[in-house]
Amino acid sequence: MAAPRNTQRGRRSVDAGASEPLRAIARHGRLRRKPWATFGKVVASVAVVAFVSVLGIGGVAAANLVSDKKPSVHLVGEEKLGSIPDIGALDGGVNILLAATDTRTGQGDAWGTTADSSGAGLNDVTMLVHLSKDHTHATVVSFPRDLMLSIPKCPDGKGGWNSAMSSQPLNTTLSYGGVACTVLTIEQLTGIDIPFAGVVDFESVVAMSNAVGGVPVCITGGGIHDEHTSLDLPDGTSVLEGMQAAEFLRTRYGVGDGSDLGRISNTQVFLSSLVRTVMTPKTLTNPVKMWGLVKAAQQHIQWSDSLNNVTTLYQIAMAGKDLKYDNITFVQYPVGSDSEDPGKVVADHSSADVLMQAVKNDQPIQLTGGTGVGAVGPTGTPAPSDASSGSSTPSGGSTAGSGGSGSGSTAVALPQDVTGQTAATQTCSKGNN
Repeated sequence: MAAPRNTQRGRRSVDAGASEPLRAIARHGRLRRKPWATFGKVVASVAVVAFVSVLGIGGVAAANLVSDKKPSVHLVGEEKLGSIPDIGALDGGVNILLAATDTRTGQGDAWGTTADSSGAGLNDVTMLVHLSKDHTHATVVSFPRDLMLSIPKCPDGKGGWNSAMSSQPLNTTLSYGGVACTVLTIEQLTGIDIPFAGVVDFESVVAMSNAVGGVPVCITGGGIHDEHTSLDLPDGTSVLEGMQAAEFLRTRYGVGDGSDLGRISNTQVFLSSLVRTVMTPKTLTNPVKMWGLVKAAQQHIQWSDSLNNVTTLYQIAMAGKDLKYDNITFVQYPVGSDSEDPGKVVADHSSADVLMQAVKNDQPIQLTGGTGVGAVGPTGTPAPSDASSGSSTPSGGSTAGSGGSGSGSTAVALPQDVTGQTAATQTCSKGNN
């Protein structure tokens, strides 16, 4: 792990509430916020399940007839987005933050009681989804839940503001100030404007995995046997749906080194398979499956005001419908160990700057370091990197990934300590039985 740089310390409040938020100076120039031009113990990929579902809604705009959707939430500065555009593909790029909450409120008894987590809960999953302006590539950045970072002033939900904090775990932002606070925190960390957001819960992955008929995953290392999630899967390929899919995405101790970083790379195994499952004619042309995905998204995802209409979701779906597997790249935000707390991590700014500058500049990325500790190749050996270009079919299929070979821009080669994989990369979860 790379040594951390430029780390702040002193877990304390640095400012008592103020009348309005003070944005920290970005490490890079910020993406200009133009109208419609910018886009667990929790379920570790339910956020991207939501994104992939959005990519497939196509002609089912009738989903706005679903009456039991969650109320939307307001992001700071969201009023600058302007009016809702006409139906059609979104013009320009998209940045969406997706956070998964571990709250047990309103989800029955299957996940435990509200004594474990209630209200807004913790965002044990935080992902930034970037779709390029030319709609040829997408980058999904996973931020570790235990990443220590500064939290800016955040809305308190009552018309006021919570004070800024100098160093706190990222997964406290949802409970501290809602998804608006999580967005502000990631914007401050990355220097990227995020006009869209969504919060998902445990039941989302259950409903969505059921809707697509299950997601096949490969498992090696003697299987995954995690008493913390009651997950018991053998070596080989298992098709996961319902609560079993959710437990697979929650597992931490059953894969890799038992860390949250291992869970992130294990999640990417699921996500790459999910993309290959959803973005196929068999799914996209099946009205029953597509309706199930959209209905699940309406019922279980709390969107920001900017996404609380099917028109915008449809636009984003149309913009991303032609993405190829090897141009959808899942990466982990690079971190180093926290010298003050072995259980936490801090940003590796040297490598993170390369990654986030590429996203800011709308450039495709090229992985050179392979997957993280929770994933391996199909034979149980270290998974290959995506450094060599793959040949994509018109439908998006590919046997290897280049991480942006379809774009006219030159791909940015990431440092070797930035782990991840494309949706085209065939990997297996690394069980630690």
